[in-house]
Amino acid sequence: MEQQSSPRTLDPLDYHKRLVDYLRKYEPNVWDWSQTTDTHQKQAEEVRDTMLRHTYRLEPSSHPDIFDACTTAMTRLGIDAPVTLYQANDGTMNASLFYIPGEVHLVFYGPILERLKGPELLALMGHELAHYQLWSADDGAYFKASQIVDHALTYPDSTPSHRETARLFSLHTELFADRGSALVAGEAAPAISVLVKVMTGLSSVDPAAYLRQAEELEAGNAKSEGISHPEAFLRARALDLWWREDSALEDWLVQRIHGPLSIEALDLLRQQELTAMTRAFFARFLAHLVTPADEVMTQIKAYFPDFQTEEEPLDLSKIAAERIDDPTRDYFVSLMFDCAMADPDSRDDVMLAAARSAEAIGAGERFKAALRRDLKWTKRDSDKLMTQAEKAA
Repeated sequence: MEQQSSPRTLDPLDYHKRLVDYLRKYEPNVWDWSQTTDTHQKQAEEVRDTMLRHTYRLEPSSHPDIFDACTTAMTRLGIDAPVTLYQANDGTMNASLFYIPGEVHLVFYGPILERLKGPELLALMGHELAHYQLWSADDGAYFKASQIVDHALTYPDSTPSHRETARLFSLHTELFADRGSALVAGEAAPAISVLVKVMTGLSSVDPAAYLRQAEELEAGNAKSEGISHPEAFLRARALDLWWREDSALEDWLVQRIHGPLSIEALDLLRQQELTAMTRAFFARFLAHLVTPADEVMTQIKAYFPDFQTEEEPLDLSKIAAERIDDPTRDYFVSLMFDCAMADPDSRDDVMLAAARSAEAIGAGERFKAALRRDLKWTKRDSDKLMTQAEKAA
């Protein structure tokens, strides 16, 4: 099958780029850490030794179709490196790349090479070789970022944010590789066929039917729960949107891969984002106060010692109902309670501003519940405050 001409390019996803920028800027010592040439050489020797011991090495003379597909895929992705292909004894259909700079090592598992033919075989090669292309890009920056976040998980003091960062980086890497799969095959359908065949083990599948099935699942609106790979239906939808150059793709990725901003599941980037939001939220909150008391400013400066009243206020649409989850709404409510409790003399003014802000971010009911639960207000008093807030708005 001839590859269709397309203006699409295989670029790292926005998450890849932002994480690399973050690590370079905020973790320069970690970023500058690098393995020595001797270590790289030792790893390469270990990979080759492991493959020779535990797999069957394929030769071009015995498997010309497989090597032809690999060569075609490499040409279409612009990869020039020596190639070694292996068949493992694992019965589960799959494939993987063992990354060594300047060398391509692909391992196939189960009967995958027997089940995939023509464009599907090209799509498989495109997916695995796209991993190589990503790891080689920008002088190995994305491979280094992957190593850093994965290495962080080996320490006993690793945090949930480290785990979430590693998870999201891996999910985006698979989406990148799926795009390479489609580019090499010349269309998205063979890449989707490979996804379904690997998932089910079937010899024949209908990619269009699976896309219809994936679209039906959109109503659930849940984010991916995948650890290393997004669920197959999300990968199929993401690839289809990208191939069709759908303008909604980026928003869709945020919704289905990241989900609403949640204080209980922050990666390193969203930690930074929520910190900036919190600072701007205080600026917006102060604007609702008639005269901010010194005690309120002191409370805010306990969070941000360099906080200034003239800072840019938060656009509340960034923390609207669909943008954050309930625990994060509770977090903003708690921040306002802290300000209200700082000065008894200005409490009424602060609580009115808090009620207005809570309504603006879709947290009115949670705010009232928190008043009764945390501050022991009566239902009558909390309802009265919310009524005042509505009138003030």
